[in-house]
Amino acid sequence: MPYDVPAQGMQMRSLVSDKSTVSVSLELVDVPVPGPDQVLIRVEAAPINPSDLGLLFAGADLGKAVASGTAERPVVSAPLPPAAARAAGARIGQSLAAGNEGAGTVVQAGPSKEAQQLLGKTVSVAGGGMYAQYRSTDAAACLVLPDGVGAEAGASAFVNPMTVLGMVATMRAEGHAGIVHTAASSNLGQMLNRVCIEDGIPLVNIVRSAEQVILMASQGAEHVLDSTASTFMSDLTTAVKETSATVAFDAIGGGSLVSRILTCMEAALSANQAFSRYGSATHKQVYIYGGLDRSPTELTRGYGMAWGVGGWLLTPFLRKAGASTIAAMRERVAAGITTTFASSYEGRLSLAEALQPNAVAAYARMATGRKYLITPFGATA
Repeated sequence: MPYDVPAQGMQMRSLVSDKSTVSVSLELVDVPVPGPDQVLIRVEAAPINPSDLGLLFAGADLGKAVASGTAERPVVSAPLPPAAARAAGARIGQSLAAGNEGAGTVVQAGPSKEAQQLLGKTVSVAGGGMYAQYRSTDAAACLVLPDGVGAEAGASAFVNPMTVLGMVATMRAEGHAGIVHTAASSNLGQMLNRVCIEDGIPLVNIVRSAEQVILMASQGAEHVLDSTASTFMSDLTTAVKETSATVAFDAIGGGSLVSRILTCMEAALSANQAFSRYGSATHKQVYIYGGLDRSPTELTRGYGMAWGVGGWLLTPFLRKAGASTIAAMRERVAAGITTTFASSYEGRLSLAEALQPNAVAAYARMATGRKYLITPFGATA
């Protein structure tokens, strides 16, 4: 069927100025014409992930955000603290499109067979610039959603699912027996829990409240620990003993949690070994993949010499994974998009609604169970 595609559409963009401020606005841009192997997607749903907030607001002090513009084309501006301003120095004066992933209907396609086969299909894509009414991309980048699965269900088909599968693949490649995961009650954490149950992988879930312990336990998690509890260190040591988990993926970043995880891993490993002044010979690894806590990462060394702390991101992992591995991961995600890899949302926002100060304050909190979805054509897209 033919689709009525306008010449221009709305797109959300972020601009850092040389005055140490960031402004996020809606701009009217030309709708791109797809190339020979490309498709044009009418974007119907795009999630707000923590990684999106970094590009959108560049670490700004959102408590000092101010609104301007019009109801149809609002602007949110906020000052950047000194550290954030330094980190954003390379992007001063560049207007950047935002939105890592999303889903929608292919409304135009280039002449190649691969592109034409997608015309009219509902697809998911992670190509950046998804907070827009229209987005062009290579046909090969699109994940065709199963029949009956709409754009909202498939909007989060890349970042969280592929991250979860990448974490599991990293664990296996490095020879670890189990995983410790922080911020485990998040959408991603709940997804990881489901994958580990399916695959028989021991998982230690670290959360930050008694309510989150109940939530994860209700989803079948065997080991759920509250990091605010007085017994946390002993509980974590016991859980690591029972699971033999020697790799952790940390979404918090700041504070002492990384150090405490390594300490408990060392205690669990050394419990039944002869004393060594160098500690256990088994390598313990923590990968930081998020920054919910922006304070410095504190390491109080008391966990021997066989340990490592590093960063982990999905994109570098995928570069190394190879085409066959990525294809297998995508197939698994597509098959489980409404079950294992399903996401839930607190609310839906149009492009204009997403730039209202009260909405920004809500989704920028990144609270458990409070994930938001942008629907570029409105709530009934």
